This record gives sequence, C-alpha cells and structure tokens, in this order.
Amino acid sequence: MSPIRVGILTVSDRSFRGERPDASGPALETAVNELTWQVIWRDILPDEFTLLRDFLAQKADENQIDLLLTTGGTGVAPRDITPEATQAVVQRLAPGLAEAMRAESLKITPHAMLSRGVAGIRARTLIINLPGSPKAALEQLAVIVPALPHAVQLLRDDTQAEQGHSLSPVVA
Repeated sequence: MSPIRVGILTVSDRSFRGERPDASGPALETAVNELTWQVIWRDILPDEFTLLRDFLAQKADENQIDLLLTTGGTGVAPRDITPEATQAVVQRLAPGLAEAMRAESLKITPHAMLSRGVAGIRARTLIINLPGSPKAALEQLAVIVPALPHAVQLLRDDTQAEQGHSLSPVVA
C-alpha cells in the first residue's frame, strides 16, 4: 500500500491571528512523519463554522488526502464548533474511532468526558477531530493508529483490504 496521505488542520482563533504559536499541528505532523505517512498539507483556521465546514468539504472532495486530522475546537467552550462543522460535511460517521479515543483518554484524565470530537467519512477521506492540546492530540492519535491503515485500504477500495477480514477458526 502506498503511504497514507494526511492533511492536518489546526482550528484556533488565537493561532490563526498569530497570538499563540500552533503547537498541535507541528506535533501531529512529526508523529505522522514518524509513521512514514505523508503530510500533504498543514493549515490553520479560526473557529468559524462556515469557513471550517467549507474547507473540510473542499479538502475531502479534492481526493488528495486519505486522512484529515483536525486539532482544536472539540471542547465545550462557546466557540468550539469543530465537531458540528465536521458533522455537516461527513456522509457517514465512524463513531468507533471517537469512542475509542475518549475511552482511552478517560484512563488519563476525567476531562476526556468533555471532548466532543467526532470521526466520519466524506467521499474517500476519513476526517478525525482531535483535541487542541498537543499532548492529548498525540495520545488520542496513538489509540487509533493501529486501525487507520486498514480504514484507508477500505476507503481506497483496495483489494488487499479483504485480507484483514480473514475468518478465525471456530473454537468448539
């Protein structure tokens, strides 16, 4: 399988305005590169619903990336709208990814209960919301990394993906 092509989007008013450096986007880019996946682009947008919704849809529809990771805007603050913008563009949800990330994060902090991140599919792109904290974003990405190559194979309609579905022997 060719490398997974990734786009990384930081959603932060302050980082967009240059008032605070973006720490999560670069941290995710480093992690993705260490996985030998390919970062196609990295960008920053403010917490603006229409702008974010349209950007996510455009990037998924271009079919240049397999995986679009967002970081930020997933909490309960009034301007945290990343999950709503994501839900507005995805055609199918992938709730198991978000459930797994929250479940594992709850072992680290009770604040994980406040995470509202979602995951879903638009066209052949998997969009996953990660927290804005670099530490939390990396922790949650690590939880789902084992499932992502297979998800991408399925989204690419790769015939090799079926090998991951081999039947286990029945135990009597």
